[in-house]
Amino acid sequence: MIFGMTTFTFVHVAISLVWILSGVVVAFGLLAGKRFDGWTALFLVTTVLTSVTGFFFPFEGFKPSYVVGAISLVVLALAILARYRRHFAGGWRRTYVISAVIALYLNVFVLVVQLFEKVPTLKAMAPTQSEPPFVVTQVVVMAIFVGLGIAAAKRFREPTVQVRDLRPTRAARLAALPESP
Repeated sequence: MIFGMTTFTFVHVAISLVWILSGVVVAFGLLAGKRFDGWTALFLVTTVLTSVTGFFFPFEGFKPSYVVGAISLVVLALAILARYRRHFAGGWRRTYVISAVIALYLNVFVLVVQLFEKVPTLKAMAPTQSEPPFVVTQVVVMAIFVGLGIAAAKRFREPTVQVRDLRPTRAARLAALPESP
């Protein structure tokens, strides 16, 4: 037991914390139009690991988190394909942005659920997770991610190539003319 958790739970939580940190950095990168290749790799790997390890907890009947985890893995597969196989070519750039933001959202969705299950103050406010504090929190989180996704899709664009006109200007051409005698 580590901090009152089994070793497996502790490892899952540690991976999740790395996923959260790297996900925030990647999200800011998308908004700034930057790739952050190292952070992106860390985000994708830890997000996949978080989703996969979530399936290895003791099975206590079907839970919605299993559906969310499966959807997350499919979305992550798209993000990984768009980033590493298609190299952001054409529409794959936007596919990457949208799938990365959805994967981040889905895991934050599960994080909110876990917080409302595990934190006593939050559990008291929404014991069945159908009460207004839980619903409002999830709606606000979704709205934030919809805004993030739209902004990131607009800002994370193909780098533009600037072409300089190397032809001399009219003034330079006139200055280069020989003076008349």
